Amino acid sequence: MHTCSMAEDSDIQGRISSLIDEEHRLRASLQAGEITADDEHARLKDIEVELDQCWDLLRQRRAKREYGESADDAAVRDPGTVETYLG
Repeated sequence: MHTCSMAEDSDIQGRISSLIDEEHRLRASLQAGEITADDEHARLKDIEVELDQCWDLLRQRRAKREYGESADDAAVRDPGTVETYLG
């Protein structure tokens, strides 16, 4: 699995777009009967976690810049953290 640990916001946004495209392809493959619902569900779960990590990293980078810190100090957080984050 790829992670969203890129150095630039544009790289992170590109990864987000790529994951969304993959999500659409998976749904189309399921409708076409090329994959099973279980296969689709398993991969979608992975995609959703990685998307959450990417969005979280992007928010961290923006917040650090807003408060005069280096965006490069932001780091990808583990799935348990981003999946249970409440705000």
